[in-house]
Amino acid sequence: MSSKKRAGKKDSDFVTGVGYSSDEDPDDLSDGSDIDTPSDSDDDRPKRKRVLGSGKKPGNKGKGKDKGKGKNKDSGKQVSGKRGKAWEGQFEHTWDSVREDEQGSLEGAVSNLLLSSRTKRILRDTASIQRGIIRHVFLVLDLSQAMLARDYKATWLDLSLQYAREFVTEFFDQNPISQLAILITREGTVERLSSLSGNPVEHLKALQNKKKLEARGEPSLQNVLEMARSGLSHLPPHGSREVIVIFGSLTTCDPGNIHTTISATEKDRVRVNIIGLSAEMRICRDICSRTKGIYGVAKDDLGLRDLLFEFVSPPPTLLASRSHLLGAGPASSNTTSGATTTSDLMQMGFPTLVHSPYPGLCSCHSKLRTVGFTCPRCKSRICDVPTECRVCGLTVVSSPHLARSYRHLFPVANYTQIPPPLPSTSPPSCYACSFPFPSPPTAIPTNLPPGISPTGRYGCKKCGNEFCLDCDVLIHGALGFCPGCV
Repeated sequence: MSSKKRAGKKDSDFVTGVGYSSDEDPDDLSDGSDIDTPSDSDDDRPKRKRVLGSGKKPGNKGKGKDKGKGKNKDSGKQVSGKRGKAWEGQFEHTWDSVREDEQGSLEGAVSNLLLSSRTKRILRDTASIQRGIIRHVFLVLDLSQAMLARDYKATWLDLSLQYAREFVTEFFDQNPISQLAILITREGTVERLSSLSGNPVEHLKALQNKKKLEARGEPSLQNVLEMARSGLSHLPPHGSREVIVIFGSLTTCDPGNIHTTISATEKDRVRVNIIGLSAEMRICRDICSRTKGIYGVAKDDLGLRDLLFEFVSPPPTLLASRSHLLGAGPASSNTTSGATTTSDLMQMGFPTLVHSPYPGLCSCHSKLRTVGFTCPRCKSRICDVPTECRVCGLTVVSSPHLARSYRHLFPVANYTQIPPPLPSTSPPSCYACSFPFPSPPTAIPTNLPPGISPTGRYGCKKCGNEFCLDCDVLIHGALGFCPGCV
């Protein structure tokens, strides 16, 4: 960059992210040398380098660029043999870690990489604890200017929207009688993208409208907590109140004292979970610890998806509560978090599907429809279930939805690994899919990920049947019951 162009700029335009003391002259650094930006030593991201052109003559500008390019090439060669960069994904540099087995095949090494990604879904907590199967969740997306950073394969904004759409689909598949709303924060304010409802179509349609999803300005955590409190505090206590925030900025523009808002959020029993994209922030840690939530920072794009999908399953119940329908007051303040929650009575109705030759006015959207559900109490027309009747306030669900939510209370116990040698009575194929098991190895491999059976067999303690890894993941992740125990 020439000295003529530098003269019309401020010093602050050139020192952003460049480390030198205040008494140094920025022009002394314009000799074409590389300047390292500060970064953490434990971070997987490579150090970014900023190359400034010569300020002596305009002809020397290309010289500085060539020098910087040569260094970048050399530094890129030194990366080979180490772990891949965070934004390059998990399986793009597999040649750095794949090794041949004893038979000279690569099949076992590649399968180990695939098995390691499934270990977290197998080894999960299966203890029978009390959970709130009726959930009220606010999903908050940070749409500030910081979300336009390209630290992964795509920008943080594109990844957040993509994983948010996948989360909505998986959330209603595992929690069909729960409700969700989507909020966005930008320019110091918060906006409601979709209202609290149990219809995933409305949320997916709102997340695909790119005109309303432009990133600009700064976020505001205090306004997010205030809107979440106003939308969750009046809900009945038999359902959980949760907030999930995907936060990429390192700043928050708040109109007042955020600690007062945190205290009010804690008093209303709203659990706040935050997923950071850039770095850990003290205020985010305080919010999650005081509201009994979870705070995590994503290291890469796959880490962001894993952290977000941890909130698909309903969380444990925190405090003792009694339903306001029974005439009971709020929970006492001296109740410990480890106390057993009292049981609440809740009325639910199972609607009837109606196909009418004449259109009827639905109570939820005030539109004429020929197909819909009939409320068992007031006989009003409803478009979709599960929902709450707008006329009588009855919670209307279907029996399959209720059964699917009920399985979270009694999860399937983890299957045990079956090591070699195998007994002669072992079945040759999986009990669920009838796919033949691989031949057992002569010796136990030492490079297997934790939780993976060397024989590829996993047994149920109750029924004694053996399953393959794919069926194990399916049973514990989506099915919710053991086929051999039914």
